[in-house]
Amino acid sequence: MSRIFQFALSIQSLLLLSLLFVFSSSLFAQQSDWNESTMKEDRPLFSEHFTPEEFSERRNKVYDAIGQDGIAILQGAPSPVGYLDFRQNNEFYYLSGIESPDAYLILNGQSREATIYLYNRKERREYGEGKILSFEDADLVKELSGIENVGSYSDLLNDLKSLNESTKISTAFTPHSPYEEVAMTRSMANRHIVDMKANPLDTRLSRHQNFIQEVREIAPDLKVKDLDPIIDELRKIKSEKELELIRRSTRLQAEVIMESMKSTEPGVKPYELEAVSKYIYWKHNIQDDAYYPLIHVGPDAYMNHYHNSERTAKAGDMILMDYGAYDRYYSSDLGRMWPVNGTFNPVQRELYSFYLKLYEAILYNIKLGLTPQQVMQNALKEIDVILEEHKFSKPLYQKAAEEFVAGYHERAENPNMRLGHGVGMSVHDVGDYAQPIEPGMVFVIEPQFRVPEERIYIRLEDMIIATENGVEIFSDFLPRDIESIEKLMQKEGLLQKNPISIDN
Repeated sequence: MSRIFQFALSIQSLLLLSLLFVFSSSLFAQQSDWNESTMKEDRPLFSEHFTPEEFSERRNKVYDAIGQDGIAILQGAPSPVGYLDFRQNNEFYYLSGIESPDAYLILNGQSREATIYLYNRKERREYGEGKILSFEDADLVKELSGIENVGSYSDLLNDLKSLNESTKISTAFTPHSPYEEVAMTRSMANRHIVDMKANPLDTRLSRHQNFIQEVREIAPDLKVKDLDPIIDELRKIKSEKELELIRRSTRLQAEVIMESMKSTEPGVKPYELEAVSKYIYWKHNIQDDAYYPLIHVGPDAYMNHYHNSERTAKAGDMILMDYGAYDRYYSSDLGRMWPVNGTFNPVQRELYSFYLKLYEAILYNIKLGLTPQQVMQNALKEIDVILEEHKFSKPLYQKAAEEFVAGYHERAENPNMRLGHGVGMSVHDVGDYAQPIEPGMVFVIEPQFRVPEERIYIRLEDMIIATENGVEIFSDFLPRDIESIEKLMQKEGLLQKNPISIDN
């Protein structure tokens, strides 16, 4: 063996040893650390979906509406009671994007600057639960949110007194309706207040009413006006980023319904389909339920908001499902019905077919620029023909159908009628939906057909998104015709693939 060859082998051996050393050192380093992940929290402290500029644009529209002599003042959601995640109320999040508990926001129409007021750092809480933006994070808050000023609670009281004394500010706008928090609509919040007032031993003001009273006491010279009409109309028209979240929430809700269809069989209970739904929602990091699950078996559907049922589904029953979740504060709302055994029986086919034709006559007459009244008047020309041509097996069904259509004729005489309800940050979103349909509006229709004598109830619901290019029935891909539903139900669902039981 030549010396040159021996030298080459030595060099090769040294290189191999070096590589082995580097590899073993790297392996040792990995094995010697407790965690591979960084020690820094990676939970975002501010919205990663909406930019600070979008929140600023919303605030600019509020400045325009309240004028130079006005301020808008908002109260954020309180710290949660118990082991619950904090969730900001809709009004506060919409204008700030800040998700710290017990925060306040003042929008000054004179300076066109926002000030957010945060509590002082709670070190013990952060030690155990992670970082929360507080007053001590003023520079970080400004950098993340684009909000111009950050104050403490003491600053808030002093600033309100100063604004009260200012000759340039005369009016304070603040919400006059209950704040929308998790799984809440304005109508449901108002129902809660009515129930409170009926209780002789509960004389508290609701939180928003108490806040109005506090503002009047601290700043008695300022006229207090309702901010709701301003925010409501802003929220009615969704931005592209808002529509992205609504579309994602809708796609997930559609997946929930389709998987529930596949998982349905005689003997299933509503809470089992709810479990299927929650698996899909939570797997995709959905924020929370937008409303309690409406999973109706058989005659339970007649009570259209019935929930927490434990009824066992029988082969000849129909199931109605209406259940949605928030994707970063934005909801969807869909409804579908299907037969428990996977096949529509003759009566189910007869009534469902009639309803579906009527429903789609309304759905596909929705056009940009039309008022709901005009949409309904156009749809009724088709609906009258559908009613005339459809054959019913019982006079009872014929009578129910005629009354159903007559009800729509009566409604169509009202220029302020609505087709359904808006959807957005609330599942029954705010804003006036009796106006002509314009880009950015999101709403549903949900005609409700009943035969009271047999407790028959039929409802479908689809998400409608108005864009510059026209009206988009975004949930059209979710089966609602008989053939597609029966075909989908032949497939195996999550409950069949995972037959776990602790009761046997």
